[in-house]
Amino acid sequence: MNRRRHASAAITAICALAVLASPALTLQASAAPLPPAPPAASAGATAPGASTGSGASLTPAPSAPRKTLEEVRKEIDALYRQAAAATDAYNLAEEKAKAQSAELAELGRSIAEGRAKIEDLKARAGAAARAQYRNGGLPDGAQLVLTDDPQLFLDTAGRLRQGARATKDLLIELTRTQAELDAYAEEAGENWTRLEAHRVKQAAAKKEITEKIGAAERLESRLAAEERERLRRLEELAQENAQTNWLKTADLPDLTAPATEQGRAAVAFAAAQIGKPYVWGAEGPDSFDCSGLTQSAWAAAGKVIPRTSQEQWRLLPRVDVKDMRPGDLIVYYKDASHIGMYVGNGVMVHAPRPGRDVTLAGAGSMEILGVVRPR
Repeated sequence: MNRRRHASAAITAICALAVLASPALTLQASAAPLPPAPPAASAGATAPGASTGSGASLTPAPSAPRKTLEEVRKEIDALYRQAAAATDAYNLAEEKAKAQSAELAELGRSIAEGRAKIEDLKARAGAAARAQYRNGGLPDGAQLVLTDDPQLFLDTAGRLRQGARATKDLLIELTRTQAELDAYAEEAGENWTRLEAHRVKQAAAKKEITEKIGAAERLESRLAAEERERLRRLEELAQENAQTNWLKTADLPDLTAPATEQGRAAVAFAAAQIGKPYVWGAEGPDSFDCSGLTQSAWAAAGKVIPRTSQEQWRLLPRVDVKDMRPGDLIVYYKDASHIGMYVGNGVMVHAPRPGRDVTLAGAGSMEILGVVRPR
């Protein structure tokens, strides 16, 4: 019970400035309807009651149903979550494209080395052929048969065996190098195909991100300044309510659990980024998306982790929520489309979404999928 009170106090402190800066707001504000958008003018429309020229009067189209500010908030939140999922797809495709490009570069070096080796082997074979030509066009075996000098016979026989072995080794090496070169070329072709597929996925994800963020920004831009402030406050209220409910659950961790040395370093890095803007696909140093922040924080602590929130959830060791400690990563929503870093006392640091900055928030302020611990 004491740790819940400590956590509530911490979250209250985090939100205090925002609460004091916001105008007074009651829960009924979420039900306040927005003013309807002005009807679009249609071609050939006339003023009410004016003649259309055919004796018929135009009936004004019914106005669109008005949305409450809470409905707008939920719609904007859904769009940004869809953009977050698309950002994960974009980041994963980018990572795979980078890996594919590196493999192609390595294959290119191997192909270049193979070609140089083949040229060397061909040059050595040509030198052997020229040496035979200088001997009058007779192969060593024929010269051996024609000699009547016993010592020359023995010397020539030894050279013949050595030459045969060298020629055989040369042909084997040439054949093996050519086979390696063919394999490298085939692998390079397959890698290029995969690289192009990743680039197509990346472009599609980028298009979806742009569309979803654009739609959310258009919705918010239709609001008056006062309504935008109320919208921000509604977002905060929704998070505060979720945090309060989480603090009442049985899965609540030990709020004073100590961090490891690496965990402290990761937390220190993440906390130092507070105030920097969210930018999708960003990994710092001036801006971050959610998984870019967690990856960079753990890189600063000396640990390489996957780039995306979904890959961090899939590949990193999982721990129970109740065993969470500072430095652990909290994965949110069923599709693992958001992630933050637990800093202790029921609080996490994260890069929320476009239009927001890296900030502190309640660890339970969103739907928790699970917790992972880089090791």
